[in-house]
Amino acid sequence: MAKLTEPGPGAPRGSRYADQRPYVVIEEFGELDGPITGQVVLSRRLDWSGRARYDLDNPRRLASMYETVLREATTTEDLQLWLSGPTLLRLWNSLVLPPQVRLAWEAKHPVLAEARRAAA
Repeated sequence: MAKLTEPGPGAPRGSRYADQRPYVVIEEFGELDGPITGQVVLSRRLDWSGRARYDLDNPRRLASMYETVLREATTTEDLQLWLSGPTLLRLWNSLVLPPQVRLAWEAKHPVLAEARRAAA
């Protein structure tokens, strides 16, 4: 079961989209069993950039795919299909994510927050 962060009661003047939208966070970290090698193509719903093909053997493209999925996933299935728990933990400190995504995931999965503190 996914947990969505809740948007506020109304968008205050000057607020950003990232502050208002809900993000999907998986309940059980062990449920993330997605691909870690090879070529994958994300659906247009997740990646409309024109660069939706990812070579997961290329560390930059692997991290880019994780960033995209974490930002754009709308269902638990998105997360389960594309992310691997051990790989997410390994990449966590280097991923460029909105603070709202990072905080939501770290609140639900303290192992991610611990990994970030250990790397600091």
